[in-house]
Amino acid sequence: MRKADGHLTSLITKNEDVFNMLDSLLRDEGAFWNSFYEDRKKKVPFFVDAPDENLVEYIERGLLKPGRVLELGCGPGRNAIFLAQCGFEVDAVDLSSEGLEWARERAMEKGVDVKFIQGSIFEMDLPHKEYDLIYDSGCFHHVPPHRRVSYLHLLNNCLKVGGHFAITCFDAVGMGLDIPDMDVYKGRSMQGGLGYTFERMREVFSDFEEVELRKMNEISQPADTFGLPFLNAGLFRK
Repeated sequence: MRKADGHLTSLITKNEDVFNMLDSLLRDEGAFWNSFYEDRKKKVPFFVDAPDENLVEYIERGLLKPGRVLELGCGPGRNAIFLAQCGFEVDAVDLSSEGLEWARERAMEKGVDVKFIQGSIFEMDLPHKEYDLIYDSGCFHHVPPHRRVSYLHLLNNCLKVGGHFAITCFDAVGMGLDIPDMDVYKGRSMQGGLGYTFERMREVFSDFEEVELRKMNEISQPADTFGLPFLNAGLFRK
C-alpha cells in the first residue's frame, strides 16, 4: 500500500495495507516523540532516572530471573539500564532517536551494556521465541486499537513458552481516558493515550496467564524507583 516514495496508494490487498491506512489517520509518532525528548529539563515524571517500582519488586520477589529481555518503547532507558544491571541481556526499542541518544548516554555513564534499537516495533524483524521477558512501560497505551493485533502477534512471536510479559499502562478511570475505539478514528486522535481497566487488560491479554495485576504504587521523587497511581501494572506468563 506504500509506493517507493513512502506515500500511501489507494489499493488495499492485504491486512498490512489496512493497518498502514489507519496509521495514516493518526499523528506521526516518530516525529512527535523526537520533539518530546528534545527538552530533557521538561517536568515529565518518567524523565527521572529510576526504574519502575513494580519491575524492581518482581525481581526482588523472584518472579523474574535474569535472561534475555526485550523492552518496548524504552525512552531514555531507565528500565533497560536497570535490567542490564540485574544481569539481563537487554534489547531496548524506541521510535525516537532523541530518546535513544539520551538512553545511550545514561548507559555509558553507568557502564552497562544495552542494545538500543531505533524503529517501530511493528516494522522490525525481532528474534523468534528467544525472549524470557518482554517489558512495556508506557508504550501500549499509545498503541492505536488496530495495532493491538500486531502487538499481540509480537508478544506471541517473540516470547519463549513460559516467558513473562510485564506492562505498565494508563488506568482508564484515573487518567480519564476511557475512550471507545471508534472515537479514535472519528476524531483522528488518541487523545494523549488510551486508558485500560483491569477488565480490559485481562480481555486483551487473555491468551496469557495472569500472575499479578495491580495499581502502581506512588513513589515520591527523588527516589530509587518510579511509580504513579494512575498507572496499572501487570505481570503475565506465556
